[in-house]
Amino acid sequence: MSTTINIKINGKDYTREVAPQETLLNFLRERFHLTGAKYGCGIGECGACTVLIDGKPILSCQTLAATCDGAEITTIEGVAEGKKLHPMQEAFVDEGAVQCGFCTPGMVLSSIALVNREPEPSNEQIKDALRGNLCRCTGYENIFRAVKEGAKRMQEENK
Repeated sequence: MSTTINIKINGKDYTREVAPQETLLNFLRERFHLTGAKYGCGIGECGACTVLIDGKPILSCQTLAATCDGAEITTIEGVAEGKKLHPMQEAFVDEGAVQCGFCTPGMVLSSIALVNREPEPSNEQIKDALRGNLCRCTGYENIFRAVKEGAKRMQEENK
């Protein structure tokens, strides 16, 4: 038995039928070909599947699509404006916080959500915001620098 949901994804409205057990991750990847959110662990431990729901980072592998009726979803594909990267994406590239790239979409989205609520985050706030996002390549120092730099760039862009 499927359910009809109304959902906004990266600024566009959609109405879709979803199966009761369909995860948001599969819904986004298979129905919309939005592959930035990755299937990592499948148990909510790695953060590779992070997307924003109404501006808050969530694990899409642990979220049923049917529970997202009326929600606004932002994926990594929705933060850039055409070919112009979001300031946080630019900072991740410039600060060398991107290596294999598997964790990067979740890291960037979690960082954007943090800076939207805390424009000048401390290292402790960054650590707290990213605690659910695992990176096995960079060691986090570059990521922390990227979040700080991205916060500055986001503030400059909002002036």
